[in-house]
Amino acid sequence: MPAIITDQYRILNAETFIDSFVGIGENRVNNYYSFLGHPNPTNTQVSNYGKSDWGNPIPDPIDAFDQENFYYDSMLFLKKITEDDVRRVVPRNDWQNGTRYDMYRNNYSPDNRAPQSKSTTLYESRYFVVNSEFNVYLCTDNGQNPDNEDGQKSLFEPTHTNTVPDIAGNGSDGYMWKYLYTISPSDIVKFVTSTYIPLPKKWGDTATAAVKDAAVDGKIETVIIKNGGSGYKIDTAGISTDTGSISGFRISGDGKDGEVTVNISGGKVESVSGIVGGSGYTFASIKFEGGSGEKTLLQGTDAQFEVVIPPKGGHGADIYRELGGFRVMLYSKYDNNVDDAPDYVLGNDFSRVGIIKNPLEFSGNALLNTTTATNLSSLKLKPDSLAGFTTSQVSYEPNTLITQTISTAGIGSTAVGYVASWNPDTGILKYYQPVGFSTQSLYSHKKLDFEGNNNNPPITGGKLVEDGSTANLIVDTSFNDKKSITVGGKSVDLGQTFNLGKANPEIKKYSGEIIYIDNRAPITRTTSQKEEVKIVIEF
Repeated sequence: MPAIITDQYRILNAETFIDSFVGIGENRVNNYYSFLGHPNPTNTQVSNYGKSDWGNPIPDPIDAFDQENFYYDSMLFLKKITEDDVRRVVPRNDWQNGTRYDMYRNNYSPDNRAPQSKSTTLYESRYFVVNSEFNVYLCTDNGQNPDNEDGQKSLFEPTHTNTVPDIAGNGSDGYMWKYLYTISPSDIVKFVTSTYIPLPKKWGDTATAAVKDAAVDGKIETVIIKNGGSGYKIDTAGISTDTGSISGFRISGDGKDGEVTVNISGGKVESVSGIVGGSGYTFASIKFEGGSGEKTLLQGTDAQFEVVIPPKGGHGADIYRELGGFRVMLYSKYDNNVDDAPDYVLGNDFSRVGIIKNPLEFSGNALLNTTTATNLSSLKLKPDSLAGFTTSQVSYEPNTLITQTISTAGIGSTAVGYVASWNPDTGILKYYQPVGFSTQSLYSHKKLDFEGNNNNPPITGGKLVEDGSTANLIVDTSFNDKKSITVGGKSVDLGQTFNLGKANPEIKKYSGEIIYIDNRAPITRTTSQKEEVKIVIEF
């Protein structure tokens, strides 16, 4: 049986998703995080990790439970997405001089396509614009008439903020624009792109109440002349003419109090003006007979009109329904500021962006609820007592393989991982351990973690900066119950608490739900670099 899922269902799903950031009814607030991950994506030394040709092309993400675990393994760090970091968005249509725009119509379909975009639905057509001041307008009339069936070119940028449709410039282009809202400066920064503009966070708040309150359910704003007909005359006290204006033509239908003025030239209907929209219309037509006052229409033939029915509640009542708010943009900014930087990685690349819902703290006892978090373990390293070098003279290059013999796990047991980042000033090494290590016989088919203990085997992979010779450091087991370190007389926040020289990740691996994955070409992070992540989810 033929069936469809309507666009209104998609809009409802977008609304539900937005509401989940602040809680619905008695439901708890959810914590969403964006994350960056998957360094060194061309690494094929570990199974189920990289591809030698990553980037040519970029591989499509795979939605499967086994892949979900791999996404956790390569996750680097996270940034919380708050309710102020999420908005419904719609396609961006900049007003441009000389462009023909679609107009709002309630009946676009495969059999009645939008004249300009040829779209089969309202939401696919170009019926609203954003101007140079980031005001958003609905086109209620594009000058369509029998001589311009596709509408006319827009010649004047709309700038008014009236609550009723109005002309732009001198109105000679035939356009009528309904002011809807102005995009706030903060939303411009976060949510405006070359492709999308945001809808307001809450429709009907102090910034948008005037437009919403002015909406009238079923009020007619537009009447289109489909055919001007011929032979029409206006009788005024026994004198007839084929040119002039006559008012009082009722808008018939299931509403009330609607009427229009019709302008005739040479016996043809030239334009409709003076629309009194009435209210309550869901179906309407023009009763083109009679007149008002001293003027009477002398019947001609073939004039046809289309009365455009507004959306439920009237124009401006529900911006999300009127403009099609079934896309949601989520925003995150990774900018290495002093508060966030301890959890971030510098000097390495990332090739994956994702969103995770409700990850747990590392203990697993509560939802993660911090602004930033790291998914990496860290080691505080130092030279052993016999080394002829200092920590600052040693380098652990990003994505270098590091190992440590773990005597407590049995003979031949080795911890293995890759360097995520190394700071020679603090001696902090962050590392990641793809699960694929557990498949290799070289490491006894185990994935063991690094540790600090009395034997304190070295962490291999270090080299002297001066000549590249081997220079391995050991775990500083005296670095205990500490979350900061003093460097150059200044306290440096490390973002994690160290015990016996080791710090655990801040999230429990495999907790929460990964709801979005985007693979991309590798991007290397630097101290001066800022990443703005803008993710659009379409329902």
